[in-house]
Amino acid sequence: MAVLRRKKKKGDGKDSLLELVAMVAVALLLALGIQAFLVKPFRIPSESMVPTLSVGQRVLADRVSFRLSDPEPGDIIVFKPPAGADHATCGTEHSSQQPCPRPTEERSDTNFIKRVVAVPGDRVRIERGQAIVNGEALDEPYLRPDASCGICNLPEEITVPDDHYFMMGDNRGASEDSRVWGPIPKDSIIGKAFFTYWPPKRIGIP
Repeated sequence: MAVLRRKKKKGDGKDSLLELVAMVAVALLLALGIQAFLVKPFRIPSESMVPTLSVGQRVLADRVSFRLSDPEPGDIIVFKPPAGADHATCGTEHSSQQPCPRPTEERSDTNFIKRVVAVPGDRVRIERGQAIVNGEALDEPYLRPDASCGICNLPEEITVPDDHYFMMGDNRGASEDSRVWGPIPKDSIIGKAFFTYWPPKRIGIP
């Protein structure tokens, strides 16, 4: 019995290659679009968020939530710090007994991850590594306190400026944060860390 064979047309191989290239391009565009507008992966670079997040742990940051609502104390966020963070510099002169009240105007190119401890209009001071907000100790069950570090006791209050957020690492003795370089403006926020996906034993909500 004769077997019918499809005669290979000229251009079939070229069409397949073009289709593959188009599929890869679409997948790449979708991945870039997701990172740009929806979700961005982030690797924890330091010990500043221990014990909540460890060095090398990977999280996903939601880029949509803060377009619809404002950050709240307790939120873990990924953001671009002020350029002063690159050199441990505050944006204004201030007492050595108080946190940095204002950041530098320029923005760093580095991504940071910290926790919101105070929002616009809040009054903040630090005692034994703990945030005292509007005269009351913030409920921080995730905290690794430290009474001895150079920025763990800042008894003079500052007021967080409008549209700014005061950020601190959970590992208070090993975190350089808003205490040093000031609150961050809202438009520096990349997104809220909502899920950790690596290593496997740490998968879940941070």
